Amino acid sequence: MRCASRTLPGPEPARSAQLPLAFNSPPHDRDSVPRPGPFQRCCRQARRNQHGGSPRRRRVSSSFVPRGEPAVSSDWTTRAETADDAAATRRINLAAFDTAEEADLVEALRRDPAWIPQLSVLSIGEDGNPAGYALLTRCHIDQTPALCLGPCAVLPERQGVGAGSAAIRAALSNATELGEHYVVVLGHPGYYPRFGFRRASGFEIRLSIEVPDEALMALSLDGSPMPSGTVRYAAPFGIN
Repeated sequence: MRCASRTLPGPEPARSAQLPLAFNSPPHDRDSVPRPGPFQRCCRQARRNQHGGSPRRRRVSSSFVPRGEPAVSSDWTTRAETADDAAATRRINLAAFDTAEEADLVEALRRDPAWIPQLSVLSIGEDGNPAGYALLTRCHIDQTPALCLGPCAVLPERQGVGAGSAAIRAALSNATELGEHYVVVLGHPGYYPRFGFRRASGFEIRLSIEVPDEALMALSLDGSPMPSGTVRYAAPFGIN
């Protein structure tokens, strides 16, 4: 799902008629997934559909994404979020995104049964300050328990140095240690395959709302066969 970091000031990338240019051809080397991403857009569209709106294909909007993964150096340590980290987590999400929606979503998920404390992960720089964030929460593929990746965020000034990758890899590693099997993500197809994600439609996994086929991806953490079915997100996402 929605993972991004705010781009630093500069020219906005051109957008194509179908999908944003950055979605099709990543123009910059950034350790961030695209913004403003499908997170809240998909949620809002789902709510409109539930209130009588006609379904339509959602554009997955994006900004800068990496051409290649930067090396994750010893500059980064990772750990699960603690109660004392809630303010830092919110600061990262507020800095990374254009609105408070993702920061508010993390807080709503923290109060939801879908929250798994070990899977809310921060990457910490040598200065001891959190710079990157990744979150996995409980979802289901039909009735099969799985995890949803996102929101994820990186402080703008720490882009391009592995903070986001470190947090995501640590979250996936923690999930494996907990005995989890499956993860889904709705995001940029140029970014997530480096973590092992593949197009979800190849496993007959789908959403209840329309998104570009290449944007929904899935990962088996332990090589178990992926289940098929519809992804059911936690209530705070607003997708029923």
